[in-house]
Amino acid sequence: MSLSHIRRSSLATVLAAGALALTLSACSSSGSGTAMDTPSASAAASSAVPATATPVQVMDQPFGAACAAVPKDGAGSFTGMAKDPVATAASNNPLLSTLVTAVKQAGLVNTLNSAQNITVFAPTNDAFAKVPKAQLDAVLADKDKLTKILTYHVTPNRLAPAALPGTHKTLEGSELTVTGSGQEFTVNKDSKVLCGNVQTANATVYIVDTVLMPTS
Repeated sequence: MSLSHIRRSSLATVLAAGALALTLSACSSSGSGTAMDTPSASAAASSAVPATATPVQVMDQPFGAACAAVPKDGAGSFTGMAKDPVATAASNNPLLSTLVTAVKQAGLVNTLNSAQNITVFAPTNDAFAKVPKAQLDAVLADKDKLTKILTYHVTPNRLAPAALPGTHKTLEGSELTVTGSGQEFTVNKDSKVLCGNVQTANATVYIVDTVLMPTS
């Protein structure tokens, strides 16, 4: 065999090997059309994809349009409120200053702060502003009536959003009814939950837009 023939054979072998390598490379990137079909690429892609919250995780967080008005940090923030019992936590939330005044007037601060695993439907300042001033002043001056109204906003068990729909007995003794699902809830047909699932050290709070009145 001549030297030139040997060289031609070697060159053909090299070219064939190169073509095979290119073919294998193309096959490995075909599949679904990306290189992520290989184990190492898939693992890298998985670690690069940001984690997304599941529906359960979402409902573990406060929800509702009014939540944006809650301070981002400090004692009145969601993190700060979670460290304090409910009456103290509410006193640090600018949305609830009228409620806090009423709670103090009724002498319920210690009662609410010492209770365990309760749910509080907390009317905003605007909710109290819906009540005619003369009527509100009269209620604030009547400790028994004020206590009755405020305890009607409290249930003796801690309600997660999934357990919120239904009829619940209150500390006042009568019942309130919640309808809705997801992030849309209404209490007693006309009081909307504006910011829900707010956690304090001893309570879950649902901030509402209307003061609730017991039927009895």
